Amino acid sequence: MITAGALIETNNVRKAYGSFVALDGVSLSVAAGELVSIVGPNGAGKTTLVNVLTGLLKPTDGVVRFKGRDIAGIGPVKLARRGMARAFQLVHVFPALTVAETIAVAVVSQTGRSLNWFASLRGDSAVRARVREVAEIFGLDTRLAVESRLLSQGEKKLLDIASAFALIPEVILLDEPTSGVSSGDKHAIMRTLVDAARRAGVKAIMLVEHDMDLVAEYSSRIVALQGGKVLADRVPADFFADPEIIAAIVGKRMGKLTRAGG
Repeated sequence: MITAGALIETNNVRKAYGSFVALDGVSLSVAAGELVSIVGPNGAGKTTLVNVLTGLLKPTDGVVRFKGRDIAGIGPVKLARRGMARAFQLVHVFPALTVAETIAVAVVSQTGRSLNWFASLRGDSAVRARVREVAEIFGLDTRLAVESRLLSQGEKKLLDIASAFALIPEVILLDEPTSGVSSGDKHAIMRTLVDAARRAGVKAIMLVEHDMDLVAEYSSRIVALQGGKVLADRVPADFFADPEIIAAIVGKRMGKLTRAGG
């Protein structure tokens, strides 16, 4: 059964590795206009869920759908062409590429042509224009010729996310996009990300994040995992009003958090 209005949906998803069960009966949905955060302690199943949602892993049991179509195990490349993208983290894979070349990898891959991104970047005016457009959205247009390894940690994170946005996704999935970034830069990155999503026409964002301040401020809904199961699926006000859930997720009780402007 497909949930009305759902862009992403899992129904009773289970993922087992032999006797170890990483996901156990996970059901959730994400609709247009939502930023849904996935939270949980280490070992809760967050990474496995992300890999199932992005087609890297096929669930042992259950159904995974994107826009009503089964996407179990199809892989991130095919999934990106259907409209869901995940940050590549190409900075870590190809640190010698410039900012322009890194974004061009994503731009060219979306065209379905061979990944001769270097030739495309030099010879294709449409590719160059798209690369500059994406770089400008993320404030990287003055860094196009800089090797990605020379960027600050915050700029590297923005470049990772920019590469995913270059795929023109309807839904984007971000796995701890601010990890390793200073506290002062985290909110700047999130504000840039959310603004870029609006400008690019992204319909929904899924965010895996451990920073509860960011989760509280930017989420429209929070899904908490514990031991591979869904512990809670609530709007932020209800989520942070329950001290038992907070204690289970962060390992301690914490003061009440409020969203900016709410």
